[in-house]
Amino acid sequence: MAHPDTAAIILTTVPPELDTATLARSLLSEQLVACVNVLPVMHSHYRWQGAIESASEHQLILKTTMGRVESVRQRLEALHPYDVPEFLVIEASGGSEGYLAWLRGETVPPPA
Repeated sequence: MAHPDTAAIILTTVPPELDTATLARSLLSEQLVACVNVLPVMHSHYRWQGAIESASEHQLILKTTMGRVESVRQRLEALHPYDVPEFLVIEASGGSEGYLAWLRGETVPPPA
């Protein structure tokens, strides 16, 4: 199991009509993530409920720590418009110490 301070990258997709700035600000203000990248609209093709579908979507790249992943998942599920949102976690290895220190500092849970 990864150490809670290990950097994590979370991938999710959202529809283009979703206000991604508001979603990003929510996750940032709650100190769940240190950064949200919103990629330009792309075309996704996938299987859903037995049918081949396609849709336009934004790919979001969320940067956080492994210790915050479960909280991000819960919050994203509450804010996300999809029934089953993409939620893929990639444990990051390496990285510059300065960047990793910043990431950890920005995702410290607020005091209880």
